[in-house]
Amino acid sequence: MRRLAITLLITPLAGLAGLSLLGTSTANASTVPPNDTVITSDTVATEQVSDTESSVADDLAPVDVLQVSGLFDEIQVQSVADAIDRAEAAGSQAIILQMNSKGSIVSDESMRGLLQKVADATIAVGIWVGPSSGARAYGVPAQLFGVADVTAMVAGSRLGYTGPLLELDGAQVDLGPAADALKSDSMSFSEARAAGVLKLDTPDVGVPTVRSMVLAMDGVVLDDGTVLDTVAQDLSDTGETQNVATLVRFSALGLLEEMFHTVASPPMAFVFFVIGVCLLIFEFFTAGVGVAGFVGAVLTVFGCYGLSALPTRTGAIVLLVLAMLAFAVDVQVGIPRFWTGVGVTLFVLSAWFLYEPIPGNDLQLSWVTLFFVIVGVLLTFIVGMPSMVRTRFATPTIGREWMIGKEGTAVGAISPEGVAQVGEAKWRARTNRATPIVAGGDLRVVAIDGVTLEVEPAEGGARDYRERRAKAGAGDAGTDD
Repeated sequence: MRRLAITLLITPLAGLAGLSLLGTSTANASTVPPNDTVITSDTVATEQVSDTESSVADDLAPVDVLQVSGLFDEIQVQSVADAIDRAEAAGSQAIILQMNSKGSIVSDESMRGLLQKVADATIAVGIWVGPSSGARAYGVPAQLFGVADVTAMVAGSRLGYTGPLLELDGAQVDLGPAADALKSDSMSFSEARAAGVLKLDTPDVGVPTVRSMVLAMDGVVLDDGTVLDTVAQDLSDTGETQNVATLVRFSALGLLEEMFHTVASPPMAFVFFVIGVCLLIFEFFTAGVGVAGFVGAVLTVFGCYGLSALPTRTGAIVLLVLAMLAFAVDVQVGIPRFWTGVGVTLFVLSAWFLYEPIPGNDLQLSWVTLFFVIVGVLLTFIVGMPSMVRTRFATPTIGREWMIGKEGTAVGAISPEGVAQVGEAKWRARTNRATPIVAGGDLRVVAIDGVTLEVEPAEGGARDYRERRAKAGAGDAGTDD
């Protein structure tokens, strides 16, 4: 059972590493030309050149694409700033931020610095909300639309809940006439286009792919008079004229950055912290330090990092810690009692009120997450942990043999299981089905099984059927002989 518990609780860490490996690339991703395939957040620079586009426009300056997803934390903010610096140093003519974010968890000063960075960039900065219709640009990150040179959206995506616009030096966050409406509401692509929020003249179908974004940027005139040149004319193998896009370089967060960025999401921070603390309690009560203790420590550190990065309520964190302590009290006894109920109540309250809302996102844990975590914790502390403790201490070295022969009282009816009080302590107890003990009845300890006492009535205990009984008359026969 110990190995099973360790395996189940170590799985989330392996899952996180796998997610990071599959969903990220290094900062220097390979370079390929775009095609009609929609770029998603878990595909990085893997598209192949189509048959009709066997080359790129080598004489045009390249365009960089950075995938920006999830809440804007310090890692995400720094990655955007670094990507702009790399694009400028590499001679790119533009950088496109592929955005899907529901808010920011950094300070206004950090976001103000990022907005200033985008406004002062020496190359064109484009914002594309995608890749699917479910993409969002909510909260302060939506203000990037007011300082970027080119902005576009996938049909079905939404933009808004910007809050008060931040003030910049020598620049202005300009969202047009719709600025006031976007502070506390959101707009679809068609609504944003009609309100003049978007800085790219596109048809009603929106900009469905990164390739479409690159092609649509061709000929766009920037405020400083620069004209973007992202498409060149070329002849195909059949002699027909075709548009060939410039080189497009995709990049995303690196493995380590993506791991910490993922941990700083509301469900992951909560789950990691809970699993980590459960593993530490598990190791404490099994009197050993092994794989479970190491994994628990790592997950607890990750969980603490995520909770510190997110807007959490201090009172909810305190309730969460107290809930774990309450669970631990009954683990020591080996049976769910009053403190288990206290732990369940505090745990549910802490999970429900853990995060403070941000503009456009209440950060509330989903019902699915709450259900499985709460059920998992209950199974751990009511079924799994007591069984592990009993297994661990079911050895001759536990030093409780002195209790054998001691007398006590039944806290409740023991038929065949219940709770017995011996001295000042209460223990899980078990008796023979033939001799149940009523509540308050006197009893005697006859054996110890882990942390469970084998008891019998102080008077009238049943004899074990396995004991050999002398045959009637056997003694007399011996005498006669």
